[in-house]
Amino acid sequence: MRTGAVSGCLDTAPVRISVRAPVRLHPCAPAGGDAGCVLGHSHALSGLAAGAATLPWAPVQGTVAQVAWISAAGGFAMLPDLDQRGSTISRMWGPATDVPSGFVGTVARGHRWGTHDAILGPLVLGLLAHAASGAYWSSLLVLALAIGLALRALHFVIPGRAENTIVGNLLLSWGGAWYLLEHSPPPAWLPWAVAVGVLTHIAGDFLTKEGIPVPVFWVFRRSRLAPIHLRTGAFVEKAILVPAFLVAIFVFVYLNTEAGSAIDPLVERALSLG
Repeated sequence: MRTGAVSGCLDTAPVRISVRAPVRLHPCAPAGGDAGCVLGHSHALSGLAAGAATLPWAPVQGTVAQVAWISAAGGFAMLPDLDQRGSTISRMWGPATDVPSGFVGTVARGHRWGTHDAILGPLVLGLLAHAASGAYWSSLLVLALAIGLALRALHFVIPGRAENTIVGNLLLSWGGAWYLLEHSPPPAWLPWAVAVGVLTHIAGDFLTKEGIPVPVFWVFRRSRLAPIHLRTGAFVEKAILVPAFLVAIFVFVYLNTEAGSAIDPLVERALSLG
C-alpha cells in the first residue's frame, strides 16, 4: 500500500489517500457494528434529516408529496449498500432484491466502490430514477424500494416485526408507495431524492475507517479517501449521531412543513396553562 497526503489551505490535518489492491469489504454487523461501516439505521436517519432539510428546494408541493420526498430520501440513503448480494438489505424482498444486488455489485466493481463514488453514484442512480419516473409502475417500484429500505433500516423503532419479513415489507412498502402516488402529482422529483439520499450515505461513509473511493479516479486505479477514522457502531454513533439525526428530523419537519402551523397553537395553549 502506498499512502500520500493531500491538504488544502484550510485543512487542519492531511487527507489520506490510499492506493491499494481490491479488497473485500464486509457489510456492517447489525448488532455490534464495525469500525469501517456506518450502521443502516444511521444512514436512514441521516437521509430522513437531509430530506427534511432540503424541502425548501425540493420540487414537491403539498403535505403528501413532502412526506413522499422525506421518506424517499431516507430510503435512498440505503441504496448504495445494495451492491452486495447476501447482505441484510439485499434480502429485503428475497430473490427480487438479492439477485439484482449481485448484478449491481458486479457493475460497481465490488462492495463500496462504484455506488459509493460521490460523482458517479448519484449521477448514474439518479439517471435510472429519472428513466423510471416517466411511467406509473416504474415510479411505484422505485418509491416502494425506497420505503422498503427505510423500513428495513429503521426496524428497531417500529413496533412488531412485519417490516423485517419479506411479505410484510412488500405489503407496507408497496402500499405506502401506492398511497403517496395516488394522492400527489407524478414524482418527477425522484432523481433528486435519489441524489440527496445517495450523497448523504456517501458523506457518512466518508467519515469511517474505509472511507470512500476517490471520485472517478478509482476506476483507473483503485484508491480511497479516508480522512477521518470515526469509529461507528459504538458510543459516538449510538449516543451522539443518532439522537442528533432525530432532533434534526424534528426541527426541519417543524420548520419546513405545515407541522409548525399545527403545533404552534398547541404549544401556545400549553404555555398559557402554565
